[in-house]
Amino acid sequence: MNLSSEQLHQLIKNKIKQAGLSDEHADIVADVLVFADARGVHSHGAVRVEYYSERISKGGINANPQFTYEETGPCSALYDGDNGAGHVIAKNAMDKAIKMANSKGVAVIGVKRMSHSGALGYFTKHAAEQGLIAISMCQSDPMVVPFGGSEVYYGTNPIAFSAPGPDGKTINFDMATTIQAWGKVLDARSRNQSIPDTWAVDSDGHPTSDPHAVRALLPIAGPKGYGLMMMVDILSGVMLGLPFGKNVSSMYDDLTEGRNLGQLHIVINPEFFTTKEYFIESISQTMKELGEIRPAPGFDKVLYPGQNSDLIEAKSRKDGIEIVDEVYDYLISEHTYINSYDHKSAFNG
Repeated sequence: MNLSSEQLHQLIKNKIKQAGLSDEHADIVADVLVFADARGVHSHGAVRVEYYSERISKGGINANPQFTYEETGPCSALYDGDNGAGHVIAKNAMDKAIKMANSKGVAVIGVKRMSHSGALGYFTKHAAEQGLIAISMCQSDPMVVPFGGSEVYYGTNPIAFSAPGPDGKTINFDMATTIQAWGKVLDARSRNQSIPDTWAVDSDGHPTSDPHAVRALLPIAGPKGYGLMMMVDILSGVMLGLPFGKNVSSMYDDLTEGRNLGQLHIVINPEFFTTKEYFIESISQTMKELGEIRPAPGFDKVLYPGQNSDLIEAKSRKDGIEIVDEVYDYLISEHTYINSYDHKSAFNG
């Protein structure tokens, strides 16, 4: 099914409101999910709505959270989300970080007690569009075998980075510390597609191309991805006094309980380190020089990070966003949720 951004946004918002969120919070959740779908990151788009709706309905996402914000130093703060919608909490905390970085040059804000917040690139790009550099990282479900191990310990623990460029353009880098994000496996399941056998392993530890047989994901670049996911866990979990490693709550274990996840936003104002003109000119030159590099066989052009997603988004905003029929049917149905996720294994959910 092909939908305009506005149509998809309204369908998602309606379903999230039906589950119990306020109009304002549902609007933010829908905005983050449409951003992902429009950029081709369907793993973090509308495919997630039923899960969110079930968790909201059962109380595991607080529909009426009481947010608190405490500055803990000249350039640091803690934002407590009271287990509300993660998308709303992450955006609010990023807005605080943007304000702090604008006045103080640097902002480091730890976000506590939140739920899943979707595509991290949404929040870092939001800062870059205001002339700032942003890094964000967060914990996720234990579903990755550490390098050399045969049992899961860390989550996909993603990292996003964005920087401002010329004429409103931004550089954007958003990655899981696994070879592929879990949401990509979910997307493959919804589309009845196979996956590369380098993404994950089955219950016996063997590589699998069947998304339904996945029982653990693999870290990107072996020990390097393993080290990065440990870094994310320390900065967004241990440092914030939250559960860490295999103790991070499962996305599906009990949808009546808050997940108490952690996230870290780091925002830097480049004008505190160089001139705005030099920074933007240098990013512009970087983009231009990368585009002029002779492409390797099989490639048409070297793209800077995020450029391909920008092209996909521009096309999606013009021609519509393709949503699989199963997801569309749910969005237009009368059901708030179909009880698909509660007390399921992360890999069976």
